[in-house]
Amino acid sequence: MIFELEEMCEIPFEFDYSELAQKVINGCLEYINFPFEAEVNLTLTNNEEIHKINLEHREIDRPTDVLSFPMLDYEKPGDFSFLEEGNFDAYDYDTDAVILGDIVISYEKVLEQANEYGHSIQREFAFLICHSMLHLFGYDHMEDEERKEMERQQRIIMEKLNILR
Repeated sequence: MIFELEEMCEIPFEFDYSELAQKVINGCLEYINFPFEAEVNLTLTNNEEIHKINLEHREIDRPTDVLSFPMLDYEKPGDFSFLEEGNFDAYDYDTDAVILGDIVISYEKVLEQANEYGHSIQREFAFLICHSMLHLFGYDHMEDEERKEMERQQRIIMEKLNILR
């Protein structure tokens, strides 16, 4: 896996968040049986910056916890068979990797939500990455059935990684 981390501000986490992010991303790739080398980009920022990104890309005028920017279009979530045909643009020939996409997380929302939900900052951070990875695999939660399936997948992955509430 090729992992790029960008910090748009000072991140006050007192744990190795780069290592945890890589663990979660790898766990998601293994769980979903992603058949190729993958590239994932993670940007950590604050509420002010994610607010701007949310407004620009989603026309939602408020900060959010995580944004996902998938590079692939799926007919069915988690089905990578179309990649074998070579009919996609998200391929880096220099690294021989499929570019799955970008994840943007507000560290301030991580802190707020960890406190709100009563679990560790590490757990909230890991959960948001897991959630976003599922978006990069084509999953969504706009419809009730999609939401239930995505929640089930998140729960399984987090349990496999032994990152519990």
